[in-house]
Amino acid sequence: MSAQPHSDTASYVADDPETALKYAIQHVRGDRVQIVEGVIEPLVPSWDQEKAVDKIRRQIGPVVDELGCLSGSGDLDLPGTTNWFVPDLAVVPRDLAKGAGALLPDQTLLVVEVTSDSNGDTDRIVKRRRYAEYRAPLYLLVDRQERTSTLYSEPGDLGYTEVHGPHPFGTPIRLPEPFDLELDTSEF
Repeated sequence: MSAQPHSDTASYVADDPETALKYAIQHVRGDRVQIVEGVIEPLVPSWDQEKAVDKIRRQIGPVVDELGCLSGSGDLDLPGTTNWFVPDLAVVPRDLAKGAGALLPDQTLLVVEVTSDSNGDTDRIVKRRRYAEYRAPLYLLVDRQERTSTLYSEPGDLGYTEVHGPHPFGTPIRLPEPFDLELDTSEF
């Protein structure tokens, strides 16, 4: 991306529409937003979504610390597309997160999306495809409408080649190395 500021008022010169769009959403005041296939979407997580994310964060927390990583919902850029995702949870190496704006999906160790009534298909279809295309190594989909969890791994151009699930809530999900733990899904 190339945005060249030319004044103190954060003006810019965008060389292309992708740059302009991504610059604009990074400067929205107030609410956080993401771009999914060119559509700007406000992020308004429900408490049920936050509960599921918190449950995951607490379970993986000790391993995240041991790995020297950070878990959060930072921005993920997908260069060459009109996509700028804000996952419900991502695990990234701490040294990459320091001072970084957006990271790339292949810089994550795990990406987690928790569906809501308004974005279920986005998480199930669009984000799954794009995370694979941009090589996010592990994608955990917590589907609250279907009451299932699915772990996708081994990303490739045509999608993820390993799929574990969908498993009904209550069935443990095994997170492979570097996590090497079973995730309790009973309270999602």
